[in-house]
Amino acid sequence: MKEKMFSNRALFRLFAPLLVEQLLLMLVGMVDTIMVSSAGEAAISGVSIVNDVNNLMIQLLAALSGGGAVVVSQYLGLGDKKQTIRSASQLVMISSLIAFGICVISLLSYKQVLQLLYGSVEPDVMQAARTYYWITALSFPVLGIYNAGTAVFRSMGRTNTTMFVSILMNTINIIGNYIGVFVLHMGVAGVAWPTLISRAVAAVLMLGLSFSKENPIYIVWNEIFCWRGMMLKKILTVAVPNGIENALFQVGKILLSTFVATYGTTQIAANGVSNSLNTLCYATESAIQLGAVTIIGQCVGADDYPQAEYYIRRLVKIAYAAALVNNVIMYLCMPFLLGLYTLSGETYQIAHLIITMECIAVTLLHSPAFVIPSSLRAAGDVRYTMIISVLSMFVFRVAGAYILGTIMGYGVVGTKFAWYIDWAARCIFFIHRFHSGKWKKFRLVG
Repeated sequence: MKEKMFSNRALFRLFAPLLVEQLLLMLVGMVDTIMVSSAGEAAISGVSIVNDVNNLMIQLLAALSGGGAVVVSQYLGLGDKKQTIRSASQLVMISSLIAFGICVISLLSYKQVLQLLYGSVEPDVMQAARTYYWITALSFPVLGIYNAGTAVFRSMGRTNTTMFVSILMNTINIIGNYIGVFVLHMGVAGVAWPTLISRAVAAVLMLGLSFSKENPIYIVWNEIFCWRGMMLKKILTVAVPNGIENALFQVGKILLSTFVATYGTTQIAANGVSNSLNTLCYATESAIQLGAVTIIGQCVGADDYPQAEYYIRRLVKIAYAAALVNNVIMYLCMPFLLGLYTLSGETYQIAHLIITMECIAVTLLHSPAFVIPSSLRAAGDVRYTMIISVLSMFVFRVAGAYILGTIMGYGVVGTKFAWYIDWAARCIFFIHRFHSGKWKKFRLVG
């Protein structure tokens, strides 16, 4: 193999800011839940069930920006600057349009959606959910722009920039939450409005920075306001299967939340708290998954598959080591973190058990189950990853959760255990796909 495309120092400079950024992004949901817990467990439950629905829309936008990032990274690896700029600009355009459409649909249908999915919850939980939903739905257009901007910067390895913008966004959100909840006593609305404002500020910054011609990749107005069918097809070739996968994945999580919604307010609250904290269990791997798009995308764009294979193996090893350290720290910090919430004794015990399970499962299973498919997508192998992810989700996670949680009566703990069965199945299929070498046939450029 020729000289490596990414030195150890380059990998560190790529992943360190991504890790900080992921921790901060996860902090948004966690801080929302912590702050609103002072308004009671109905408020926690309302925010929790809305986040399950909101994440469906957020995952669609993330899939779109992820598809764009793969194309931009491959063009950058190929060395075609004109097409790199064009693909980045088209990504901003299509992300903005789709995000606006998602916002309109959400605002028109949020009451019906919540009633359909969670009609059995108590009235105070439903009222909190409705308030939180319509305010946060207003942020989808700016979130689409923000995601597109961060995708452009990650594609060229400028993760320092996205980290600093994320720090600003989270600072605004935290300060806004404190004012909204403890000063203005707005309850659920007090954490929803700061989320909207912080995302809007971050979107404006990322859009402005993306126009700078000092960057290896930048966007230009004439390409944003131009419909490039072939370029959009390349972006959507990755984005659509990825979007279907993410959407159905989130639909599965929503179905799980409807199971949990029948277990009572205590288990709903425990599920919401554990979900907000569990994201910290795989923060390191989330950063590695994002970095994989840049690394594998550029290797594939340069038509250097030996290096792509080398880096996939290395990324999985790094992810395993990081997950072990991350989850030991998470387990040791768990009593302190749970203490930040206002919880009943029973809710605390259930949340403690769930997070302990998560720490163990993430350490053992999460790296091959998610880092390998992220790398395969960066190579353009998106249909296989979509099919396996969706089938595994519904066969093992959803069906398993219903059997373990509802039929067998293990409640929210049973639904969580079904997650880990799903992860184990993903490991088997994605490790096999990597070793087969079939992922090397889907290059999008050149």
